[in-house]
Amino acid sequence: MQNVIKSNSEYEAALREIESLMDRNPAPGSSEGERLELLGILVSDYESKKFESRLPDPIEAIRFRMEQQGLSQRDLIPFIGSRSKVSEVLARKRPLTLSMIRALHSGLEIPAGVLLQGQREPSLHDSEIEWDRFPVREMLNRGWIDPPPKADPEGQAEGLMRRFFSGLGSANMALAFYKQTRSVRSVRAMDKHALIAWTARVVMCGRKMQKKSMFSHGTVTLKLMRELARLSSFESGPRLAVEFLGSYGISLVIEPQLPHTQLDGCAILADLNTPVIGMTLRHDRVDNFWFCLMHELAHVALHLGEGSDQFLDDLDVEKRGDPRERQADELAGEALIPESEWQRSPASRIRTPEAVELLARQLGIHPAIVAGRIRHHFKSYRVLNQFVGHGQIRRQFPEIDWGTGGLDVRS
Repeated sequence: MQNVIKSNSEYEAALREIESLMDRNPAPGSSEGERLELLGILVSDYESKKFESRLPDPIEAIRFRMEQQGLSQRDLIPFIGSRSKVSEVLARKRPLTLSMIRALHSGLEIPAGVLLQGQREPSLHDSEIEWDRFPVREMLNRGWIDPPPKADPEGQAEGLMRRFFSGLGSANMALAFYKQTRSVRSVRAMDKHALIAWTARVVMCGRKMQKKSMFSHGTVTLKLMRELARLSSFESGPRLAVEFLGSYGISLVIEPQLPHTQLDGCAILADLNTPVIGMTLRHDRVDNFWFCLMHELAHVALHLGEGSDQFLDDLDVEKRGDPRERQADELAGEALIPESEWQRSPASRIRTPEAVELLARQLGIHPAIVAGRIRHHFKSYRVLNQFVGHGQIRRQFPEIDWGTGGLDVRS
């Protein structure tokens, strides 16, 4: 077993291993969890000897950096999430999450090994979770949970949901996920417990997906998004998109919404460095699929990890309030149809099939995307109906039972 870090090369290797372990989010007490804790101690010890400023524990390290840079508690909000969270963290009433650690390490250059010291998963208090409010029957129907031995699943909600949430890493992850802050774009009331269950399911599926490489921040650029948009010209474009994003370490999960939610998609930072995009395909149209995908990918590029780890979107709602939604809409639109090309195109002035096909050919994208832009631009949603690709997306994912909205457990 490694007992001490003696050189800078060993230190760099330990940091890389820490990052890899944090990506996998090991359960406390597991061999990987204990390895992560040990490496954090070893790295911290090496840093305290190498650097003049000794940072003995995470909170003292944060306070030291605040004093060094003349920062107030308000200045920590972008890294920790809200004024109340900042106060609770500094008062040692709230543990640092992986996303907080990453943001503090990146933004304030506090050594990761120091921030990792002493972090423990929050304990699970039964009173904090209303277990019987989760849509257990629907989750059973979809095969998300194994059937209970008795005939009354609601009466066994706590046990069933603990088992479900254990798929996040451990049963205690339920509380962390239950209390996590979500940015929701909607004007309609949604069932909070259904949203939590759906996003947890998306995260679990995203973690299981095979990806050809690890995600690297800064990978998602306008150029990459436009390359992805050109896949829309293929009939199998949606499935190609899953493979394309997987090659950059991003999981794209298709999971129908649960009842009493109105969702098109989400962008979630599942672990320290694992973005997952979830899509419901509640609108089975080509134009909707590609705009929703680009919108969530824009959140990955611009916003995930900057104080928010979950964005849930009802894209029927116009952008309002949160400027991040406007930014995501604008980047998505620019990736699909550059504004300069739109202004030069007859499509920006006339609503004809010829204008649709001309611009689609010029950009190498599916005509549905152009038709969707025209319909939205003119606020005329009855024109060009034959171009938007009704009924062409869900059939690309036959493993999903769209009749009931859930997964076909027979496949």
